[in-house]
Amino acid sequence: METPRPKPISPTQTRIGWIGIGVMGAAMASHLLSAGYSLTVYARTPSKASSLLSQGAHLTDSPQQLARQSDVVFTMVGNPQDVKQVVLEADGILSALNPGAVIVDHTSSSPSLAREIYTSARGKGCWSIDAPVSGGDIGAREGKLAIFAGGERSVVEWLKPVFDLMGRVTYMGEAGCGQSCKIGNQIMVGANLMGLSEGLVFAEKAGLDLRKYMGAIRGGGAGSMAMELFGGRMIERDFRPGGFVEYMVKDLGLGVDVVKEDEDERVVVLPGAALCKQMFSSMVANGDGKLGTQGLITVVERINGK
Repeated sequence: METPRPKPISPTQTRIGWIGIGVMGAAMASHLLSAGYSLTVYARTPSKASSLLSQGAHLTDSPQQLARQSDVVFTMVGNPQDVKQVVLEADGILSALNPGAVIVDHTSSSPSLAREIYTSARGKGCWSIDAPVSGGDIGAREGKLAIFAGGERSVVEWLKPVFDLMGRVTYMGEAGCGQSCKIGNQIMVGANLMGLSEGLVFAEKAGLDLRKYMGAIRGGGAGSMAMELFGGRMIERDFRPGGFVEYMVKDLGLGVDVVKEDEDERVVVLPGAALCKQMFSSMVANGDGKLGTQGLITVVERINGK
């Protein structure tokens, strides 16, 4: 397959659009500005773009206007419904995207939607890559995200100089494979967070110093990236979000809930992930959906009467 444009991607020749400037999206977009790329952003709440505008970004009035003046459009929105609205609806990105342009969706979304977007994009002579990320707010700020890319390999390779500014990209396969990889990632992250939460609650009940406890076990089989990212935050009761609890419920739901009828063969029974989803869902029910995922420890504490 040909790359989407004959020239290599570069700050002097490639115009970039960005939709979705929350905790993760704003940090990721800032790396592109720092590298000298021309960046146009769209925000439903324009005041949220102030930090990026101070770095040289331009603000546009609509997704369509952004698409018309961009060679590559990145999206990092909340859920599959948001992706479908901003990309596929009549006033969405794809309606105004120039032939040869590329959509890169960093949202943790549905594999089937990623395939639908890919088919629609190719029908207009454009390209799409599903490229969800892992690494939380720290990874976004430090440019150390894991990026899981699905779609045309040559397009992913063409985009690599931009991906490298945000982290490390791994090509996972055809459209939808990036999203499938992220769902699998979240299943494992959720399990790690549940084990970390229970281990800390047990250690505290046993009278252990939690800092010493973490220092003692982190070099053994219990050590994990989840512990490094979230263990200290749990101990310090720092539940500020890198990733929202409500988004973890959404991500786990993409793995454990029934998918489209024409994809029954993709359904897998995941009892651990289903339990994990229930625990995170209880946080949402208690009004804690906007906390960071490390807040899962509060569920274990509540069960134990704390």
